[in-house]
Amino acid sequence: MEKLPAVTIVIPAYNEGAAVIATAKALEATLSSLSIEGQVLFVDDGSTDDTPVHLSACGVDFVRHTSNRGYGAALMTGILNAKHDMIVITDSDLTYPVDSLPELLEKALAFDMVVGARQGRFYHGSFLKRVLRIIFRLLVEFATGRVIPDINSGFRVFRRSDVLPLRRVIANGFSFTTTITLLFLLNGKQVEYVPITYHRRAGKSHVKLLRDGLRSFQYIIEAMLAFNPIKAFLLLVFVYLFGVAAVGLAFCALNPVVFLTALVVWTTVCLIMGQAFGATSNRLSRILNLDRIVNETIQKK
Repeated sequence: MEKLPAVTIVIPAYNEGAAVIATAKALEATLSSLSIEGQVLFVDDGSTDDTPVHLSACGVDFVRHTSNRGYGAALMTGILNAKHDMIVITDSDLTYPVDSLPELLEKALAFDMVVGARQGRFYHGSFLKRVLRIIFRLLVEFATGRVIPDINSGFRVFRRSDVLPLRRVIANGFSFTTTITLLFLLNGKQVEYVPITYHRRAGKSHVKLLRDGLRSFQYIIEAMLAFNPIKAFLLLVFVYLFGVAAVGLAFCALNPVVFLTALVVWTTVCLIMGQAFGATSNRLSRILNLDRIVNETIQKK
């Protein structure tokens, strides 16, 4: 195995209790076995239980949010406070196998991001979660033109220097992993997937399917508008044509006046959405250009 670079492992934690102790010990043991310099960095995202007490007892580095700001915001705080450029993200709920970390790190030497693609019966979840996951995967595959085995795995390796220029368009919530996948691929980054076994979660999930699903959809569309707006507008055209067909089937046989009224309403809605898409695309382009100029200026200094 080629010598691995120093890494910072970022772990967001929100009301995880004593589970953080087992996670910290497992990660420290893995880093020790690899004989590489590493930092285990927890981000307590405003926990209201005894999670901060257990983190203090572990003796690991940790940063604390005074209030709950979301999964993505916690990860970004960890990335900004990381000592090393190579970043590993994982969860504090014992679902991701730390024994797969050496393989991910080795592949990260040749790729911009390496993702643990989850396998096993504990990965699939409820019927609604499966449906939402399929929809989001199809959207991202449509935008990137690539098959994606696992769109929102929370076990991945990437470089801090690749993420910082994108931080203003990366989601603060549970959509972080979905949007970072999309942004890397749309920016021509090389992303590799490694199959991993997904374990049973310790504790209760904090994901709200409807709320977080809608936010994920929003961030996917925003990422498409920022880096591949043609695909976003093509998607809107498909939605419009599907709606026209649905309106025709539903109302044409009833009354021509009702059909025409429904058609005009649907067309107006899609036109307004198109205007919103255009405005959003322009705004995101200005933000990204400004960030690029700032980052280039900082690097020159």
